[in-house]
Amino acid sequence: MPFLSLSLFNFRNLQSGKIDLFSKEIYFVGENGQGKTNILEALYYSAYGSSFRTHIDAQVIKNGETKFSVNCLYNNEKESTQQISVIFDNNKKTIEKNGKKIHDRKELVNTIPCVLFCHGDMQFAIGAPENRRFFLDQSLTMYDTLYIDDLRNYRKILKTRNLVLKESDYQMLDIYDIQLAKYGLEVQKKRKKAVFQFNRIFGKLYEEISGISGITIEYEPSWKEIKEDLGTRFPSPEEISARLFEKRDADKIMMRTLSGPHIDKIIFKRNGEPFIPNASTGQCRLISLLLRVSQAVYYTRLTGIKPVLLMDDVLLELDPEKRRRLTAMLPEYEQLFCTFLPGEPYESYMRSSTRVYNIKEGEWNEQR
Repeated sequence: MPFLSLSLFNFRNLQSGKIDLFSKEIYFVGENGQGKTNILEALYYSAYGSSFRTHIDAQVIKNGETKFSVNCLYNNEKESTQQISVIFDNNKKTIEKNGKKIHDRKELVNTIPCVLFCHGDMQFAIGAPENRRFFLDQSLTMYDTLYIDDLRNYRKILKTRNLVLKESDYQMLDIYDIQLAKYGLEVQKKRKKAVFQFNRIFGKLYEEISGISGITIEYEPSWKEIKEDLGTRFPSPEEISARLFEKRDADKIMMRTLSGPHIDKIIFKRNGEPFIPNASTGQCRLISLLLRVSQAVYYTRLTGIKPVLLMDDVLLELDPEKRRRLTAMLPEYEQLFCTFLPGEPYESYMRSSTRVYNIKEGEWNEQR
């Protein structure tokens, strides 16, 4: 489902106007701070109705203005031209698809699936555990609307449970425990399956590019599985409720829920031992890049749909050989958008159909 065009109004520093995106590969070239990433952000807004840089829509408005809009045309799987509009005015966001208002952003799932590569991805390797949980949840919510519902419900119940713990109002805890167990177990089951599927992709990619074998992703759920003669099984909601009851005194003291998917761990290991503590910066950077490659492969294997890749200056920190290997191993994509600094050898990655826009002070001009 490729983008055909992008129309912008008061979006960050970008000029108000229309960008022609009719090409399989499009490069945006310019110095830092000129607007390259802003264009990728606008594309992401069109796909998901939100930014990857902020949760506050008002921060996207051009300085001195009070509203913004993003409008894109794209082809669906039937090669029919479709339209998505995101309008922010009077502190209210409206999303429309072909002129019809969208009331829940999950309605955009699978519309224009995008995989974003950016500098912040480094946190998936070296950052706090919530960064890796975010990546895993994002991978699942790209295609699974039921998972979106389960995750939302879990977070809603968790928030309510934590509130009653803070207010020492414990009358409803038994009911909240049952609901937390119900939705939390669904989250745990799907996360475990996703990690299993990622391991069939990620380790092989990492070895092919770095020469380092034995890298795996390990999922360590807070709610441990139960060991039996033939292996392990997931606990039942009733068993989880019993565990929550046993730990309730500790929860009351800390005034928050101390177990559940919100504190699950995802760990990178090599031959069974933690890999990140002894990994170099370059090795960690490669992990973050290949997680995104794996995310694209994972999505395509499950849906049969090729995503759009948004790559924001992510090749800079790789040596030339790893850069060559990575670009040769990019997953199948519907469309590719890359940003580059002027001095980078982006010409060596180009195809005959690649379009290049020079970006300066929020304006774009196509190279001829």
